[in-house]
Amino acid sequence: MKTLSLLFFTFFIFNCEAQLKTNDAIPLQEDPKNYRLETVADGINNPWGMAFLADGSLLVTEKSGILYHVTNGVKTEIKNVPAVYNRGQGGLMDIVLHPEYTKNGWIYISYASLEGEGEAGGANTEIIRAKLDGDNLVNIEKIYKATPNSKRSIHFGSRITFDNEGYLFFSIGSRGFENENPQNITLDGGKIYRLNADGSIPKDNPFVGQPNAKETAFTYGHRNPQGLVKNPFTGDIWEHEHGPQGGDEINIIKKGANYGWPIITYGINYDNTIITNETQKEGMEQPLYYWAPSIAPCGMDFVSSDIYPDWKGSLLVGSLKFQYLELVKLDGNKIIGRQKIASDIGRLRSVKQGPDGYIYIGAEGKGILKIIPN
Repeated sequence: MKTLSLLFFTFFIFNCEAQLKTNDAIPLQEDPKNYRLETVADGINNPWGMAFLADGSLLVTEKSGILYHVTNGVKTEIKNVPAVYNRGQGGLMDIVLHPEYTKNGWIYISYASLEGEGEAGGANTEIIRAKLDGDNLVNIEKIYKATPNSKRSIHFGSRITFDNEGYLFFSIGSRGFENENPQNITLDGGKIYRLNADGSIPKDNPFVGQPNAKETAFTYGHRNPQGLVKNPFTGDIWEHEHGPQGGDEINIIKKGANYGWPIITYGINYDNTIITNETQKEGMEQPLYYWAPSIAPCGMDFVSSDIYPDWKGSLLVGSLKFQYLELVKLDGNKIIGRQKIASDIGRLRSVKQGPDGYIYIGAEGKGILKIIPN
């Protein structure tokens, strides 16, 4: 029996490695260093999210629970930020502006919230919107709160974006309940959600009217999505998520689709044990790309600026594990190349193309840096 188990394990690993090698045949090119990095704001230990205001100043979330307003390199702490659960992967996370921010002033924030029912002292991901009045958050409204609270310190997600029609998309990770949340549309976690900007549920959401379903959900079968952005060239919503050991993914979000976790995966457990011997299954989406080994992706944006002619049309993804920014070169929806940018600078937590066309990155222990071509 032991011999059969060993043979199966060997076959699985060989098969999985073969598939990983096929997918990962696109070599990672070295950093060209044809640019310089300029510090925009230092002293921000874990810059999770960024949002640019109309005057060119910058809002930055610090995971520990501080929201900074950065103007000409000067940081001001915004008051009245909700208390966050700063533990493990939880804390103050993403921040985006409403597409018509100059008209309505709404700012959207995701964070690990202690409010709500569940395990005492635990938390889950919450989305709020608020307005800025001087150095204060005001008019705070709850858009969505995942349930139940848990003391588990992993897989909160969470990124936020808007599509071309003004719908609000956000991600919430599995919260570590791998065999419960992602495949169950009646439970929160392991999903991408879509709401109207005021928090109401669109009537055409895919699970509206199904018994006990989370009608807020748009897709399911995700692990821990920490990248979510609109493709400015197509209008599609793109997502990336942490796999286990191997199998970090890039996906294009499709209404009602199942992305497979944990039924299918190209990764294995951190102790090298098998999660599943399935990498494909009918009715489940294949990733557009998966990394092997995992890069621990966090932060994501497209390059649409003419400032970087060699990078225009590419996707940028931060790597926490290998501490660089990855330039994912695209031909439509096909990945044709990969290149290191800002290598050895630290754990890349966030990346954003600003309204001035320049790329800004948030590096742990460094703060916010601006990429300026030579």
